[in-house]
Amino acid sequence: MARAPLTATLLAAGLALAAPARAQSLPDLVTPDTLRVCADPGNMPFSERRRDGQVDGFENRIAAIVADELKVKLRYYWLTQGPGFVRNTLGSGLCDVIVGSAFGSELVQSTNPYYRSTYVMVSRRGALDGLTGLDDPRLKGKAIGVIVGTPPVERMGAVGLVPTMKPYPPYQFDPARPHQTVSAEIVADVVSGKLDGAVLWGPAAGWLAKQAGGLDVVPLLREPDRPPLSYRIAMGVRHGENEWKRILNTALRKRRAEIDAVLRDYAVPLLDEEENRLLPGDPKP
Repeated sequence: MARAPLTATLLAAGLALAAPARAQSLPDLVTPDTLRVCADPGNMPFSERRRDGQVDGFENRIAAIVADELKVKLRYYWLTQGPGFVRNTLGSGLCDVIVGSAFGSELVQSTNPYYRSTYVMVSRRGALDGLTGLDDPRLKGKAIGVIVGTPPVERMGAVGLVPTMKPYPPYQFDPARPHQTVSAEIVADVVSGKLDGAVLWGPAAGWLAKQAGGLDVVPLLREPDRPPLSYRIAMGVRHGENEWKRILNTALRKRRAEIDAVLRDYAVPLLDEEENRLLPGDPKP
C-alpha cells in the first residue's frame, strides 16, 4: 500500500471525514502506565515497524521522548493510514495518541503544536537554481508531480501548471512494495528524470531527498496564504480528554530541544511559529 503521510492525507481530504460520534462520547481511556501510540507500520520518515521488531521514523523517536518524560512504557497499535485511521485507532480506544496530526483537525483534539512546516519543491540539483515560488516561469511546461487533493494543487492551477502537472493518487496498492509511500515513488521519479520536479509535504520530502541524494529541496515560503501551504503539527487525542492533552503539552514543552533535534535529524524543514521563514540551523535549501 503506497501512502501519503497522514498529515498530507488529512489535508488532502480537507478534514472532511466526519469525526465518529463514538469518539466524542468515550470516557477517559488513557492507560496510566503505558503510552499507547497509534502508528502506521510503513510510512517513513514518519513511522515504521521494521522486520527485526524495532521501530523507526521521527514520530516514533518523539513518542519515545514523551514516554521517557512521563516515566511510562511505550506501546504501539499499528494500522495502515487511510480513511478510517482515526476511527479505528483513537476512536476504538486501542491507543491514546496520534503523534503527528494537523493542528486544528476536527477529527481529534489537538495538543499544542510542536513544529510547523511547509510544502516544498523537489528537483534535481541545479535544475531550478534560484526558484522562489510556483509562479516561476521556468516551471511552465514542466512535468511536476503532486499528490491529488493536497493543497498545492489549487495553487498550481492558479499559476497555470495544471496542463503538465503529473497527479499521483493518495493511495495505491503495490504488493511488491508494501511499505513504499506515494511520496517515495514521486521522489524516485524525480531522480530518474521521469519528473522535472515535485511539490510535496516538506517533512516527507526532506528525508526522502536526503536519502536519494543529488536533489534540491526548496521550501515554498512566498506563496499566498490561500490555500495555505504551511501547517502546524500537533499530537492528536480524543475529544474531551483535556487532562491528557495538558499532560502531553507539558511533556512537549519540557523536551522541546530534544524533539527539535530529532526533526532536524530527519531533515524536516522547520518554520518560525508565525513567519514563513526557516528557523536558524536548518540546512539551506
